[in-house]
Amino acid sequence: MTTQGTAHFILLSLIAFKFSLCNPEPIIAASDSTFDNYPLPTLTVRTQRTANLRPAATFESVVSNLDFDPRIDFQSRNMAEAQGDVNIRGGIFEATGFQVGAATLFDPQTGHYSTELPIAPEMLREPNVYTGVDNAFRGFNSTAATISYKWSQMRNGGSTTLGVGDNQLNFQRIHNAHIQPLDENSPWTIGYETEFSRSESDGTVSYSDHNFKRATARIQIIGPQSQTDFFSGYQSKFFGQFGMYTGDQYTAFNPYETEDIQTSLFIVNHQQGYAEDSNWEASAYYRKNNDHYIFNRFSPNNNFVHQTEALAFGLSGVRRIDHKLSLNYNLQLTADHIESSALEKGDFTRRNYRKLSLLPEYRHKLDDKTSVMFKAGASLDDTNRDGSEFSPMAEISMLTVQGEGQSQRTYLSFADTTQVVGYGAIGGSETGGLFRSNHDLLRETSKNIEIGYNRNCSDWKLNSAIFYRGDEDLVDWTYSGSGARSAENMDLKTFGFEVIGSRQWDRLEAIASYAYLRKNEDYSNPAVVGSFYALNFPKHRATLGIIYNLNEKFEIRLDNEWRDHRRNSLRTGANHALFSHLGISFYPNPAKDLEVFFALDKPWDNNFQEIPGTPGRSDQLSVGMICQW
Repeated sequence: MTTQGTAHFILLSLIAFKFSLCNPEPIIAASDSTFDNYPLPTLTVRTQRTANLRPAATFESVVSNLDFDPRIDFQSRNMAEAQGDVNIRGGIFEATGFQVGAATLFDPQTGHYSTELPIAPEMLREPNVYTGVDNAFRGFNSTAATISYKWSQMRNGGSTTLGVGDNQLNFQRIHNAHIQPLDENSPWTIGYETEFSRSESDGTVSYSDHNFKRATARIQIIGPQSQTDFFSGYQSKFFGQFGMYTGDQYTAFNPYETEDIQTSLFIVNHQQGYAEDSNWEASAYYRKNNDHYIFNRFSPNNNFVHQTEALAFGLSGVRRIDHKLSLNYNLQLTADHIESSALEKGDFTRRNYRKLSLLPEYRHKLDDKTSVMFKAGASLDDTNRDGSEFSPMAEISMLTVQGEGQSQRTYLSFADTTQVVGYGAIGGSETGGLFRSNHDLLRETSKNIEIGYNRNCSDWKLNSAIFYRGDEDLVDWTYSGSGARSAENMDLKTFGFEVIGSRQWDRLEAIASYAYLRKNEDYSNPAVVGSFYALNFPKHRATLGIIYNLNEKFEIRLDNEWRDHRRNSLRTGANHALFSHLGISFYPNPAKDLEVFFALDKPWDNNFQEIPGTPGRSDQLSVGMICQW
């Protein structure tokens, strides 16, 4: 660990652990805006979209089990918590944004590191996935989707986790939160929360070892209509894998690649409710990401060192003007900088970004149960290095509320989105090296048309959508026969269909999904013969998650995913795969303050390459215990 990392750990560890009561119910005034978009089916009160709560190979992180989320095609290297690409509705990894509060946490180097979020999962609510108009309005520099997290309200108490597994795996966690009145007899409260986690393993395949550490701390102040969070987090990750980023293009050079990443994150967030059904949220953050990549750990001279910094402010809210009309607004200002051993060959190493979105919303009641909503607005994206882009958006929907917990919604939407690519694609050499940039890459634009139907009942839910997205000047990493992968502009047409359903019985909960994708591509370079990302997608993908409460002491959780990929010339082996994750929990006492767990990831003998040319992970078994107070 670096000296700076050690200082972070010492600083975060100084916050004391204490205990008292807290009110678990949210205090923030709820918005009447339809932007919550009626979250997809849930399995528990945590509103998760997968059956399992924790991974089998390390401690839990924000991205754990996204690979079984029916809304997300997560393609991992080594394991999900090491490095993974988030693809939604056929978009590639750089087309998805990660938002915390009102601001998107931006990585200017490459979308590969957008998932580097050193935040304890207890500090965040389960995510919303925004697509279509919601992504166009709320997202920043993301053409396909935005995964949005809100800060959770602290609860008194904590937990300790200890676990071991095969492949020399061991992991530990400790988390605690304490809430107290700000003053005697005051409705305001102040809370303190800390967490520390670590994990190490030899990995499930040769030279896929890892060593992870994370330390986080948060102070939270809650008032009658407000919540303010001050957050600091640090994460250190070392991991390896054969052909992690180069696939099998350089096997003669034994690419036993490693990556060492340190991420620091500081956030201030404030939520405020006011008037009737009106609220706003503001976020400011500073993020530093240090990345040290080595092509061959046995010959470490071929290495790349990058440091990126991002500073941003985000503001989002809704103002109810009257019982029919509301104004939704969103703003993000971002500045970045990169220092790199390989990515300073482009035209610049600093860039400023600005995005403003306005979206008026009109609601008309047809009767006591049914309303029609119409939203129409636009976004303006601009940087000091690229031309600006004006992006319109509109949606019409009909909502029928038939009773408590029962509703149905039908909608039709159109949205334009745009983004500029990171320094990994525009800052490197155009003629040499493992990864070849293109300094003339254009701003990407995307048009999305979508029609959907959602139905919520007391014990079952259904969500479905048909969509078409046309991407112009999308940046893909391609293969043209030279060995290196190169950044290229392309035009891409994507058609898709998805349906997600969930059902709850007395002791059994289940969620199932199916998604279909079809793509037609047009590269500007006729020499392109292979695609690492844009054409690495499942034509058919199905998931099934099950939670079965055998009795008060035993619980079984099972996630499954089946995928059938479009044929890719860079992939070795089968184009289809079946993944599973089994979790079994035993609670010795009725209070459930002690849990003994068993987890098994990828039990089937399947060497499917999630990234073309890169070996997949193997099975991982772990056992452990959690003590809560």
